[in-house]
Amino acid sequence: MTVIAWDGRTLAADKMTSFGGLHATTTKVHRVGDALVGGCGLAALVVEMREWVRAGADPATFPAAQRDAKECCSLLVIRRGYAALQYENTPYPLVIENRLWAIGSGRDFAMMAMHLGKSAAEAVALTAALCNDCGNGVDALAIDPWA
Repeated sequence: MTVIAWDGRTLAADKMTSFGGLHATTTKVHRVGDALVGGCGLAALVVEMREWVRAGADPATFPAAQRDAKECCSLLVIRRGYAALQYENTPYPLVIENRLWAIGSGRDFAMMAMHLGKSAAEAVALTAALCNDCGNGVDALAIDPWA
């Protein structure tokens, strides 16, 4: 129920979350130290994973609930000068070398929009117009090229 998009400079996300059939609005992209972090999946697990990154991402303290491959969230971590890191069900991330990347249920819409020249924020807004799992606005954070 999310779209997170990375265009090489900006990490953007929709703001919709749901609890059963009840929708709410939340922020899904955050600054964590020198990184940008966005996640999709079970909201409570995304928060736990974000805090794990904030605490230093020590493999020894990897959240136990994240080990379940069927229930784990996807967490995208962006640091200036590095490839995107995508965490799934292990403390060792997938290194995504693509300049453009998206995760979540709206990822295909966002990838197409970015390949057609739209920014990450524009891609998220367009995704929300087409994907009923996404919406409630857009948040976007840019990586500081001079940090």
